[in-house]
Amino acid sequence: MIGLHRFRFKGKMALVLAAGGLLLAACSGLDVKDEYPTTADRQAQKDIYAKESSIFGPEGWNPFSSNKTLDDGSGGGGIGVNSFLWRASLDTVAFMPLHNADPFGGVIITEWYAPPQTPNERFKVTVYILSRQLRSDAVRVAVFKQFRSGGVDWVDSSVDGKTAADLENAILSRARELRVAAVGDE
Repeated sequence: MIGLHRFRFKGKMALVLAAGGLLLAACSGLDVKDEYPTTADRQAQKDIYAKESSIFGPEGWNPFSSNKTLDDGSGGGGIGVNSFLWRASLDTVAFMPLHNADPFGGVIITEWYAPPQTPNERFKVTVYILSRQLRSDAVRVAVFKQFRSGGVDWVDSSVDGKTAADLENAILSRARELRVAAVGDE
């Protein structure tokens, strides 16, 4: 009986040691960066020890903080993209059903939409918000089009590039309106 008890104890001890070894081995894969200032860094006055930026801004994300201001052009708020562009994008594609909207990644994807005037063609829109700043290059739109072939199957079709540009301009105009309404005209 004593021999069996020692076997169980040694088996458990071996299991604990193996788990500890695996844990230590997992730590060895960490990528540690050793950087030292170079002459080029000193000349450019680059601080290599500065804290890296975050998708939540320089202070990080604090859902209980109310010290963010709207006048920095970022649109404030706790989302990862410019809130004026985000709201303007939702307003602009509101006539289409939404498939997915990710405010942290800045992606809005609609479902297929068939206009009542042309039921044999349908459109899908993807809006990408690329920045926290309200700028003209901070929004990109991709438009997809299909038409019904033979009354049964949907076939991909090309879309005039002007369509995406028109949607981008409509989003930017609406974002400017929202910003002026929120912080006034500067």
